[in-house]
Amino acid sequence: MKSNRELKAEAKAILRGRWKDSVLMCIVPTLISIAIAFVIIVLTVIPLYQSGMFNDLGSTDAVNSAGGSSGSGGGLISGLFSALFGAGISWTFLDILRGKKQSIQPFSDVFRGFSGAFVLGIIVIYILSTIFTTLWTFLFIIPGIIKAYSYSQAYFVFYDTYEETGMRPDFLSCITGSRHLMRGYKGQLFILDLSFIGWHILAIMTAGIGYLWLTPYISATKAAFYDNLPKRALA
Repeated sequence: MKSNRELKAEAKAILRGRWKDSVLMCIVPTLISIAIAFVIIVLTVIPLYQSGMFNDLGSTDAVNSAGGSSGSGGGLISGLFSALFGAGISWTFLDILRGKKQSIQPFSDVFRGFSGAFVLGIIVIYILSTIFTTLWTFLFIIPGIIKAYSYSQAYFVFYDTYEETGMRPDFLSCITGSRHLMRGYKGQLFILDLSFIGWHILAIMTAGIGYLWLTPYISATKAAFYDNLPKRALA
C-alpha cells in the first residue's frame, strides 16, 4: 500500500490537464450542497425565532423539536445526494487512474450514480451503512467512526463488481467486501482525511466555492486509495 503522500501525488497526476473539467463536474453537487445547507439553516433558524414569540415552555420545546427533526431530515437527504454525486465523481477518477477513460465529460459523468444500473445500489448501500453506523454509534462514538471507515469502500466494491460481472451485486456483500478490504487500513484513511482539514477550512471560508477544487482533489485521492488497497484482503 502506498503512503498518503504518494496517493496524493497520484491524485494530482489524475487531475493534471483535467482541472477545468473536474471543476465543472463538481459545480452541480456543490451548488446543491450549498442550497441544502441553506434550507437546513432556514428550517432550523425560523422555529428558533418563532419560539421567542411563545412564553409557554411546552410550545417552545415543541417548536425546537420540530426544528431539530427538520435538520435531521435535511441531513439525511444531503447525505444521500452526496453519496449519489460522490460515487459518480469517484468512479470517473478511478476509471482515469486505470486508463479506462482519458477525459472527463463534466455534465454526464457527475450523474453516473443516478443511472438505472447504479442508483438503487447507491441508495440501498447508503441506507444500510447509515443504519449500521448509527447502531454502532449508540454503543459509543468511537465504534461508530470505526465502522464508518470499514464501510467506506462499499460504493467502489459495488462499481467494480458490476463492471466485472455485468450484474448488480448483493448490497450487503458490498459492505462486507469493504470491511474486508479495510482491515488494517482504517487508520491510514483516517489520517488521510485529517490531512485535508486545512483545505476544508479554506473552502468553508469561501462560502463553499472552494469545494469546486477541493472535491476533485479529495475524490481522486480516495480513488487512488481504493485502487491501491490489496484486493487479496477480500479472500
